[in-house]
Amino acid sequence: MPEADRPHRPIRRPHMAALAGSVEFEPFARAELAAATAAAVITHGRSAGSESLVDLADRVGLDTLAELWRHEQPSSLPGALWALYLLRRWCQSNGAEVTRLWRAGRPYAPADEVVAGVSEAADPAAIEALADAVLHGAYLGDFDVALERAAAFFRVIATGRRESAGPGEEGERERHLADRNDEVADGLTLAALNWRKSPL
Repeated sequence: MPEADRPHRPIRRPHMAALAGSVEFEPFARAELAAATAAAVITHGRSAGSESLVDLADRVGLDTLAELWRHEQPSSLPGALWALYLLRRWCQSNGAEVTRLWRAGRPYAPADEVVAGVSEAADPAAIEALADAVLHGAYLGDFDVALERAAAFFRVIATGRRESAGPGEEGERERHLADRNDEVADGLTLAALNWRKSPL
């Protein structure tokens, strides 16, 4: 029987919502839990060759993933996965704003625009399609490439924030968010490098 036709034995694992419940963890224990759950998710998703985990945030709730992963650096596996899922939700829920920032930034970041791979239309549908494609690539393609596409996307958005930021407190807030976007991009780039050195 071809490998693709063989039934996959279900993986037994604790329910993620229960793991992310109201229990208080020491920082090192939380980091261990984050790493373990992220490894289980990416290993299962990639070994199954399935898209079933692309909508994980929709099924278990973004708040559940936040409790598990949001405290970790984007250079780590849980932090990188959190960034990918958060990017997808942001593009779904605020596509017009993301599109505005993308259009403002792409003329000043042509290399990152190419790596991210948003279509020429660069409308909300194209932005959402990019976020979906990145998560699909994480499970069905080269994980490091998916991370690099997301990093490039965040860099274009950061550039767009700076280019469109005005004076005053609102402009300062945008520049602060741009710095944060760049930090996430740098972390995802490092996560891609780490994955190439030691994939799961």
